[in-house]
Amino acid sequence: MIFDPLYLMILAPGILLGLWAQWKVKSAFANTKQMPVSSRLTGAEAAARILANHHLDHVGIEPANGMLGDHYDPRSKTLRLSPDVYNGRSIAAVGVAAHEAGHALQDQQRYAPLALRNGIVPMANVGSNLSWILLIIGMMMGSFQLMIAGVALFSIVVFFQLINLPVEFNASSRARKILVTNGIITPSEEPAVAKVLNAAALTYVAATITAILTLLYFLIRSGLLGGRR
Repeated sequence: MIFDPLYLMILAPGILLGLWAQWKVKSAFANTKQMPVSSRLTGAEAAARILANHHLDHVGIEPANGMLGDHYDPRSKTLRLSPDVYNGRSIAAVGVAAHEAGHALQDQQRYAPLALRNGIVPMANVGSNLSWILLIIGMMMGSFQLMIAGVALFSIVVFFQLINLPVEFNASSRARKILVTNGIITPSEEPAVAKVLNAAALTYVAATITAILTLLYFLIRSGLLGGRR
């Protein structure tokens, strides 16, 4: 596959923002990981308290592999927390755990953007992989129809990223509030929690911008933007 300079030129802002966001979240997590939380709860214990207080005892909490691999699985109703979050007794640990618990609360309350996001996950997964194949084959064969199909599939990925933003921002907003109301952190500790959650939010913003710029590249290369070549 021949490297296309136009791709790098268009995607450069998204790539740089993504690298900066990754650095920010790792730096924020490393700093707040050194700050013990006043309640002395681990991330898993904090999540369990939040879930119990919101009548979500059926939601499981499991350790996950890898750093910052934390997520909520709506299919199995399970929070999966990375070792530093699951066992950690820090501001970072309870902040990330509460964020994932926030997704469980969204699921319980049938938060519309979450339901929509979960519904298009299979199509977005197909689109992220198949769109490139269709575009490249279409370019090689000179098939406008295949390139259009690639653009259409990747548009689903962009839609997924756009829907994902309010889901993640809402979960972080919930986390900051419920940590205080559930007595897991004090109001004076809330700014430190906000620091790590805001840094994590940058990664979602970067992913969305990168997806939009990739779609722009697809539109140009397919001839839908700027004319056929």
